[in-house]
Amino acid sequence: MKIAVMGAGAVGCYYGAMLARAGHQVTLIGRPALVQAVQADGLVLEMQGDRHVIAAEATDDPAAVAGANMVLFCVKSSDTEVAGEQISPHLRADTLLLSLQNGVSNADRLAQVTGHPVIPAVVYVAAAMAGAGIVRHEGRGDLAIGGPGSETAAEILNAAGVETRLSPDIAAAMWTKLVVNCAYNALSAVSDLPYGALVAQQGVPGLLEDIVAECRAVAAACGVDLGDDLIDNMHAIGRAMPGQYSSTAQDLRRGRRSEIDFLNGEIVRSGDATGIATPINKTLTLLVKLAESKLQSA
Repeated sequence: MKIAVMGAGAVGCYYGAMLARAGHQVTLIGRPALVQAVQADGLVLEMQGDRHVIAAEATDDPAAVAGANMVLFCVKSSDTEVAGEQISPHLRADTLLLSLQNGVSNADRLAQVTGHPVIPAVVYVAAAMAGAGIVRHEGRGDLAIGGPGSETAAEILNAAGVETRLSPDIAAAMWTKLVVNCAYNALSAVSDLPYGALVAQQGVPGLLEDIVAECRAVAAACGVDLGDDLIDNMHAIGRAMPGQYSSTAQDLRRGRRSEIDFLNGEIVRSGDATGIATPINKTLTLLVKLAESKLQSA
């Protein structure tokens, strides 16, 4: 099967590597440094102490999605519309288009600009780029997906060793992941600490719960029930991925613009729209933006 990964960063490279290992023809669409590395040396997956060199195609041309049976859309949230417009003319009518992105609005935004059905996915993976063309897997790797076409997509992914479950309420699953990201991402970024060291700091577990409570109030105002086990799941992340730095922290380390507007910033916007105060999320959003501005002016 032909599979394209649009936006081949850590998430895209990990799932692209898993699918390529299973025998699928995978094309990675990413930055020039990644393209050059993969073309020269293959895609390297570091996982469970082993180093796997995987054959995959790589290009920086979005038109490479042409003919793909499945497209994993993994670009930053701020790039959804532009990247969606780039691939739209090249999608087949029967292409399975999955949004493997942070936040809760990307699937709808992608469907709007492409006019193509989009399968929303909630991504539970700890991964980071250890160099050009080298993706390091730190933990988990499962997906939750829902909507039309999700059963077929799940069969393909599960057969490739990617644990994929069908969610009966994908909107709630996406909101739950958003809230966990809101709890960890900004704090990991501004402290430059991995999750394990972060939660070991005095006062941080309580702050994480305060962030979750604020997000839960916003979700409820938006008609989303996040369930009773959210706090337990949030704390479990720190224990399960102690060495993981958030994607926001990784962006700041590379001097790149983060997705904070679609994480804590999403809570702020939704709070403003529903009349729910969000002082903690506003503060975290501002702190990350200040850090971004410092890096950009350096």
